[in-house]
Amino acid sequence: MRAESQAARYIPDTPIAKLAQWLAVPVEPARFPRAQLRWRNARWDRAVGLGELDEQQWLNHFARFEPLEGNLPQPLALKYHGHQFRVYNPDLGDGRGFLFAQLRDGAGRLLDLGTKGSGQTPYSRTADGRLTLKGAVREILATEMLEALGVNTSKTFSVVETGEELFRQDEPSPTRSAVLVRLSHGHIRIGTFQRLAYHQLTAEMAALVDYCLTQFPGPMPPEDAPGREEPAVILLHQVVERLARLAAQWMAAGFVHGVLNTDNMNISGESFDYGPWRWLPRWDAGFTAAYFDQQGLYAFGRQAEALYWNCGQLAVALRALAEAPPLLAALERFGPLYQTAFARQFLWRLGLESRGFEADAALIAASERAMVDEGLSPDAFFHRHRFGRNAGHSALTAALQGYRATGEDHAIWHASSPPTLHIDEVERLWSAIDEHDDWTTLNNKLLDIQYLGSALGPPPETCC
Repeated sequence: MRAESQAARYIPDTPIAKLAQWLAVPVEPARFPRAQLRWRNARWDRAVGLGELDEQQWLNHFARFEPLEGNLPQPLALKYHGHQFRVYNPDLGDGRGFLFAQLRDGAGRLLDLGTKGSGQTPYSRTADGRLTLKGAVREILATEMLEALGVNTSKTFSVVETGEELFRQDEPSPTRSAVLVRLSHGHIRIGTFQRLAYHQLTAEMAALVDYCLTQFPGPMPPEDAPGREEPAVILLHQVVERLARLAAQWMAAGFVHGVLNTDNMNISGESFDYGPWRWLPRWDAGFTAAYFDQQGLYAFGRQAEALYWNCGQLAVALRALAEAPPLLAALERFGPLYQTAFARQFLWRLGLESRGFEADAALIAASERAMVDEGLSPDAFFHRHRFGRNAGHSALTAALQGYRATGEDHAIWHASSPPTLHIDEVERLWSAIDEHDDWTTLNNKLLDIQYLGSALGPPPETCC
């Protein structure tokens, strides 16, 4: 979900309501002392038929959470479990968010509107159910940049400042509060299936598989795949394809998500739920985003491994519905799918046509060596060498031989540097808001990011 969609009419559709009795619990949104609109996604509100809402109507729906017409009558906090840093935790679920609405875009695709910071739920445990304004600003930045760089990501749909003082260990406190609404194709997680397996809810799991196959349609498994007609096997193949591609997209973007637990893995294959993310300041496989990831489990270079492991946990859950061999066959596809997707995404960022797997792999290896030798971030590398230019590194020069440029030239490729979101830049953008309530620098940065996205153009096509 990247390309700017055309205006569409509002089409409510709530298929999740049929599953809600065992998938979610109805909850009440928090009542906030203040509602000041800080961000409205003007590209995507039109795509789901909500572009005509005025500011007061917007706040009524996305700060006070009055139901949208014909939609869910009450928000739903979704139930799930998950492996957190590979330790199973059955005490999870939507703790500071809920599913607010479901609707269709102009192409008939299902979309969810989910929240972050909308108040406590039965799964909040000891937390306050709130989101800091800084966290919301960081999520705007992450989703906009990832979309520009061709990553399949959720969209930050709305951010409203809510007028509370919050205390956090990882931010100077007290700090400002916000409620965020995200737009994505779904909120069914690997951890959703893990919970059903944990409680041995086999009939419910079969119903959830059918829901996912219907609402997130994808291709059938390869012709020679064992069990290719079984719904659970079909779903695992599709999730393996999506998450292999997502890992490749993160890597080509130089992005480190930070927390790749199974409860953060969306069956739709979308990247979402942004916490301690970072962009690489230089090419470093061991770089971590989260200060608490002391073992480097979710380091930059281990992200594909993490997503493969998570696919394995989905396979374990789906054993309630299918035998092991066809599920294992689906998992075995992850590595080749990832390698193919990474090469395609990497060459797209370079603006070069593929010359086949072996040549592309050699070019990627030479590019990685050049980034390490020159101390370049991926952003700087792709900008400097767009269309194969400026190949001063001897190994890179050799690897680029025979490659042809693809895509249109653009003024941005002739600028001294590209738009970036390294941590110093993110902190500078936040400081302007925090210290001076100045949103100009953020808005200008977002325009720069969108300009980059228009220059790159559509990313490599995805099948599912």
